[in-house]
Amino acid sequence: MSPLVATPTDPAVLRQAFGCFPSGVTALCALDSGTPVGMAASTFTPVSLDPPLVSVCVQDTSSTWPKLRRQSRLGLSVLAEGQDLVCGALAGKGGDRFADVDWEAGEYGSVYIHRANLWLDCSVYAEFPGGDHTIVLLEIHGLKAEPDRAPLVFHGSRFRRLAAQ
Repeated sequence: MSPLVATPTDPAVLRQAFGCFPSGVTALCALDSGTPVGMAASTFTPVSLDPPLVSVCVQDTSSTWPKLRRQSRLGLSVLAEGQDLVCGALAGKGGDRFADVDWEAGEYGSVYIHRANLWLDCSVYAEFPGGDHTIVLLEIHGLKAEPDRAPLVFHGSRFRRLAAQ
């Protein structure tokens, strides 16, 4: 093995290194005054069974998170294979992110993306500082799972497919 890079400070090097770990992609969405607001997040992790908690990490520079965090309920949709364009729309910086996205609102204002493979009805449980991100714990109040639907996988700065063995 070649020597490790000591204390990498170049964000491009860190982004490339972090990209070596494949992850699923989620959409975190809610209604804000009747209008859907949402963002893509690939830093999703199940945390606890009791209480039922998951986490996402949100950039501190996000202009969407302040709108979402004040909502009583958030919809977290784990995107499925083929939803690359949905992810791109929700990760965009401007315009109507929901213009070409099929979605529906839940009873408490959470928003869910159609054809995802998991939907979670959540509320903010806690937030913690984490460098240039905020680590958000979300408490799960309800869910619907479609485990046979293949996930959208992000690895090496691009979307990939899982291969069945």
